[in-house]
Amino acid sequence: MTQVTDAPARSRAQIAAKTLRKDQWWRQPAVNATFLGIAVIYLTWASLVNNHYYAAPLISPLYSPCLATTCTAHAGFSWIPWVAGLTPAILIIWGPMGFRFTCYYYRKAYYRAFWQSPGACAVREPHAKYTGETRFPLILQNAHRYFFYVAIIFNLILTADAVFAFRNAGGGWGHMSLGTIVLIVNAGLLWLYSLSCHACRHVTGGRLKHFSKHPLRYKAWTFVSRLNAQHMQLAWISLGFVCFTDLYIRLVSAGVFHNPQFF
Repeated sequence: MTQVTDAPARSRAQIAAKTLRKDQWWRQPAVNATFLGIAVIYLTWASLVNNHYYAAPLISPLYSPCLATTCTAHAGFSWIPWVAGLTPAILIIWGPMGFRFTCYYYRKAYYRAFWQSPGACAVREPHAKYTGETRFPLILQNAHRYFFYVAIIFNLILTADAVFAFRNAGGGWGHMSLGTIVLIVNAGLLWLYSLSCHACRHVTGGRLKHFSKHPLRYKAWTFVSRLNAQHMQLAWISLGFVCFTDLYIRLVSAGVFHNPQFF
């Protein structure tokens, strides 16, 4: 009679190495960390410096809408006493940055770049256990769908800034400068980044059982889905152009160079 023995227990392979990958898997996280680090440092500095953010009729996207009396592109509010010591950008940046910080792609980028969670596919992460985004503060990432609506409001404001940029510094409409084009491109990239967001894709086509009964929403969902395929590229390009737009207006305001006028 043949004796039946139990199959050996299955266990995870004990691999001492961090990964068995032979390619340069660390390059992408390193590049992401470098560019994100530069963007965070620049945006923090630009938000705190509180000067050279307005060169009529151009206003930096970091300081729009205008909350101070030092710019006249919009109505401008008198400075509120209880926020004395803060800059207008600090009161504004929470909206756009909250949208980007909770973005699905940016989560992947900075989780891998800074937390190594994980550094790349098939690479062991240094954390002893994984709790996902179920605890504070990462549970706040679920607010991304609400930040999407906040981002839309700011996109509308920055679009209005691009329209105001057709005004001449001395008054009158129909004038156009290089700064006008910069603000138009900046607003356009922000719209593309926002509309390519996964939350926007859910808004346009989510919770529908039959697309055939909602042809308009199906067309919107199809358009957003095409943009969604380029969401990573749009995330980087739009972030870089926001920094460039602020820098351009800052240099014009500081008198480093003159804003070329086309007509």
